[in-house]
Amino acid sequence: MTQQTQQSKGGKEVLIISGAITVAFVIFGILFPDQLSSGSSWLFGFLTAKFGWLYLISVSFFVLFALGLAISPYGKIKLGQDDDKPEFSNFQWFAMLFGGGMGIGLVFWSISEPIMHFLSPPSAEPGTTAAMYEAMRTVFFHWGIHPWAIFATGGLALAYFQFRKGLPFLISSSFEPLLGDRIHGPIGKTIDILAVFATIFGVATSLGLGAGQIVGGLNNIWGIENNTLVTSIVIAVITVIFTVATVSGLHKAMQMVANFKVWLSVAFMVFLFIFGGTVFILNIFTNTTGGYFGNLIQQSLWMENESFIQGWTVFYWAWWIAWAPFVGQFVARVSKGRSIREFLLSVMLLPAGFGFIWLSIYGGAAFNLDAISGGAIQAAVGADYTTGLFATLQQLPLYALTGPLAIILILACFVGAADSATYVLAMLTSNGSMNPSKNSRTAWGIAQGAVTIILIIAGGSTILSILQTVSIVAAFPFMFVMLFMCYSIIKALRTEKI
Repeated sequence: MTQQTQQSKGGKEVLIISGAITVAFVIFGILFPDQLSSGSSWLFGFLTAKFGWLYLISVSFFVLFALGLAISPYGKIKLGQDDDKPEFSNFQWFAMLFGGGMGIGLVFWSISEPIMHFLSPPSAEPGTTAAMYEAMRTVFFHWGIHPWAIFATGGLALAYFQFRKGLPFLISSSFEPLLGDRIHGPIGKTIDILAVFATIFGVATSLGLGAGQIVGGLNNIWGIENNTLVTSIVIAVITVIFTVATVSGLHKAMQMVANFKVWLSVAFMVFLFIFGGTVFILNIFTNTTGGYFGNLIQQSLWMENESFIQGWTVFYWAWWIAWAPFVGQFVARVSKGRSIREFLLSVMLLPAGFGFIWLSIYGGAAFNLDAISGGAIQAAVGADYTTGLFATLQQLPLYALTGPLAIILILACFVGAADSATYVLAMLTSNGSMNPSKNSRTAWGIAQGAVTIILIIAGGSTILSILQTVSIVAAFPFMFVMLFMCYSIIKALRTEKI
């Protein structure tokens, strides 16, 4: 049997096993939603209580690994052959990195998270000015350099072994220095299955939050009831839309959606910056940026308030690890011809910097308008955290226009994330093919929607808890994959002539 035949067979094995696990999960969730919910709660408590420290140490290591590698002599090595040139101009590349950071999560949490931390801060007195600044610093921490160091590490492995070593665009390829040809065997396929598992549930978390925010907006604007059934219907309808678009080959339409999402996002930022309190926002940005960098090392390993760390930071670190195959694939594909140093520093710092501006504008406007309105926004978030964005826009002019536009923005982010995740899942189960079949993409699109709906049903009124749980559980084994991946990258780089 030739190596190509073995790889093809291995790709089918990954597809069959991953598909079987997904189908089994969906069936179990349909038949035993209560057991899924209770089992998830137990797993959440066990992993966060026993291994929360490991998530913090591992993610801190990824930051040090990426920074150390970027400034080392290996940083000048190209992601490609020595004479390869970047496929995109610097402006195009930077724009795509920024675009990769504008997803459902950032739209969802940019107002709700600061307000939630303000009401229940890690250490400050709730509802005080100190709590506001601590809340913003915590949000910067969760959306700053740490997550992008995770994505940069995963993306580096994919880009280096694909573009420089000519291996399949698979997570398992990054273990070639350690496993040799065994990356095409059971061990390699297990790694790829773990990547699929992490991607499914990491993205399902985002889709679940996005759907909840859409329904929260529909309730806020038009009074449509916010319940599990309506949320599930929203997910099902959007799943049909992006799946049909994928099957029909409407690539231009999807590109238009992506471009529209970027411009609408920028429009909202400008609108909030102008009408949400410009000076207040600039003060928030300045103070929080200084506090973020001044407390970065201590906050990276801070566990004094364990319940807060387990419910927020551990959840985020797990969520980002689960997203590593997804976002890593995106940043790798657009970075051929870049040096390792250029890649790592740009991926870590540019999207994080953009995120700081985004969060300062949204969070700053929310705090300013909340004070002006006598606490209307914190009251809304306290009652339903999915309505934070709409409660903020409601305090500004043109809500009859901006409210529906906000729902459209979330829909665009939802469709974009689901479409990209479907493509990545199809690629991971097609032996790293850059152009997976439409059948594969269709199947994974439907599966992604089904998994998200099951999580919504199982979560019920505690949906955030079960979404946190699946991210943490999915990321746990993949965290070890990424740690060994770092060692494998170093071993491969040592063979380079520098």
